Amino acid sequence: MGAILTLVEPVVVINKLGTSFFDMALTQTVYNQSLKATAGNSDRAQALSSRFILIQSVLSSVAAMLSIIPLSRMADRHGPKVFLVASQMGSVLGMFTLVIFMYCEVPLEFLYLGSLLHGLSGGGPMFWAGVAALASLSSEQGKRTLKLNIVDFCFGVAGVVGGLLSGYLYQMGPSVLLLTAILVSVVALLYSVFALTDSRRSLSESMLMSAMMLFILGMVGAENVLQLYLLKPPLSWDSIWAGYGRAATSAMYLSSFIGVLGLFKVLGDTALTLLGIVSNCTEMAIMAFTVESWVYFLGEFLQNRIPEAQNLLARIFIKVAQFSGKTADLATLIIIALSQEHKSTRMICSQI
Repeated sequence: MGAILTLVEPVVVINKLGTSFFDMALTQTVYNQSLKATAGNSDRAQALSSRFILIQSVLSSVAAMLSIIPLSRMADRHGPKVFLVASQMGSVLGMFTLVIFMYCEVPLEFLYLGSLLHGLSGGGPMFWAGVAALASLSSEQGKRTLKLNIVDFCFGVAGVVGGLLSGYLYQMGPSVLLLTAILVSVVALLYSVFALTDSRRSLSESMLMSAMMLFILGMVGAENVLQLYLLKPPLSWDSIWAGYGRAATSAMYLSSFIGVLGLFKVLGDTALTLLGIVSNCTEMAIMAFTVESWVYFLGEFLQNRIPEAQNLLARIFIKVAQFSGKTADLATLIIIALSQEHKSTRMICSQI
């Protein structure tokens, strides 16, 4: 069991709890501020909030792309733990911008600064690149898929717990929720600095990080906007129900873990990845017509975005890194990641 459970799982759990609390605080704060700016008009408030979240996501994503090369070179010298430490430092700094917004009279656009800080430190893509690198390097080749799915399972459990608790903490006060988010995130950062150790196998971390960047950038945006839709009529969810919704979203990792265990040997990596994409599209189509809460939860139940996609990328790029032994060209990474019919990709998959 020790070969499966390593020190990377706790930081995933703690970090997810902190980000779940912060996401709830941010979404509620932005929406309430938009309601004030629009004199209580929920439709205009949702449009204003959606525009803000969209710009915020774009800023964070672009800034994260700019940080790829410098942080990857640091990771090549010091190990993949650099990814986790840098991204979590930026996350904590970004949370403090919300603290300043809540207690000082600054415009809503001030929160863009937090997104830039988070992005320039690597953001979510950098964090997950480090997690996948450490998890993969700490597992045997034949158990790598199981290892990565256990990490996803831990992430899902933390997301469910964080989603359920965040709504109740917000009812106690936005400051309580935000302070809890910062404290938990600081604990995760300290854990990464002092408890995690790097594996010293040969690996080009920038390759794995770039693959994870492409995967995560394909998922951002819609989920943040969807959370705003739930706050206005016809659903008009309060913070408690919004927490239930976030928990339901995170629960997909639990079903994905079971699905991968049961279907991996039957379908294989590529088929599971396509299954995840199809289920995600089905869920989004259902969400477009949601007017009742039960329909939303039905869509989340049908959604089974198999995290096998990121597992496949991790396995492929670990093998590529063993072949190359040096930082890969970013354009080549994009071509390989997007082209499953690429000859070299098929060759690599056959050898994993």
